[in-house]
Amino acid sequence: MQKIRPNISKTAFWDVNFEEIDFEKNNVFVVDKVFNYGKFNDQIELIRYYGVENIKKMMVQVPYFRKEVFAFICGYFQLNPTEFKCYLRRQSNPTHWEF
Repeated sequence: MQKIRPNISKTAFWDVNFEEIDFEKNNVFVVDKVFNYGKFNDQIELIRYYGVENIKKMMVQVPYFRKEVFAFICGYFQLNPTEFKCYLRRQSNPTHWEF
């Protein structure tokens, strides 16, 4: 019996075999890839598939979000940046000044 999968494109998964992804075991990986590199429609589909509260729980575990994605996620889901693993990680690794 085949598991039900979210109806998303392969856009964000250029570097892995999309057909072998276990969307339950690798849910944080899927959220990471889709929100950082996927299409907006794929993000909406993941929210529908996992549910808003589950997405929030997964997002705070993602080790890296692009800055613009991170800003969107914090605003849209009304999450505090300090709740995120990627925020704490970024704070502990300061970069050079951005001009």
